[in-house]
Amino acid sequence: MISLSHFLVVGAVLFGLGLVGFLTRRNLITLFLCAELMLQGVVLNFLAFGRMHGSLNGQVFGLFIITVAACEAGLALALFLMLYRRGRSLDSGLWQTIHEQGIPPVVDVEPLPIYIPDVHPILPVAGRKPGVGPKAEEPSRA
Repeated sequence: MISLSHFLVVGAVLFGLGLVGFLTRRNLITLFLCAELMLQGVVLNFLAFGRMHGSLNGQVFGLFIITVAACEAGLALALFLMLYRRGRSLDSGLWQTIHEQGIPPVVDVEPLPIYIPDVHPILPVAGRKPGVGPKAEEPSRA
């Protein structure tokens, strides 16, 4: 039988994975998904405690959190599209210049490396070109 502790462990693992991802990643979409993962861990804990107490309070809180998360998803998508159109990147480190006046921007300890390829990679030829070779005939349609 699945007990309350099983639900709490799964909820804590979801929240922990989301927290680690949120603190270690820089892509805005990844940050958003990690925040959603943390919310789902909290919802699971609310549902488990509601089941344990035999009341609908956990389900009501869970429904409220899922509704807020859906609204957040719509706003985040609009924000990501606007930021990408403006700066052609979703790296959160590039958006540190957006801050309140009078407060200095936070500077990363080590910036991301900028990859500029010296030479474009050349792929090897795969097979023969059609129509080249000793027997270059039209394929039969029989």
